[in-house]
Amino acid sequence: MREQDIERNLTRQVKQLGGLCLKFVSPGTAGVPDRLIILPSGRVVFAELKTETGKLSKIQAHSIDEMRKRGADVRVLYGLQDVKDFISEIEGGDAL
Repeated sequence: MREQDIERNLTRQVKQLGGLCLKFVSPGTAGVPDRLIILPSGRVVFAELKTETGKLSKIQAHSIDEMRKRGADVRVLYGLQDVKDFISEIEGGDAL
């Protein structure tokens, strides 16, 4: 399955739960996560989507590490099963 199909699946499911799943673009800053998720409670999660066999680039790993150091909730989701697990986690009142 292609990364864009995984991304589309995540977007659809987050929207079904009443959240926003915005394409995250930061001009001039390489390696930022693919999606900015805002849950109905206001909680914000950044998500980088990969295929089951995908790998983070060095700049992606660095960006994610820097975001996490500052308290950001950043997830790397590998394939549809990780998306399914993430959706299951947030369905219960987005108790992340």
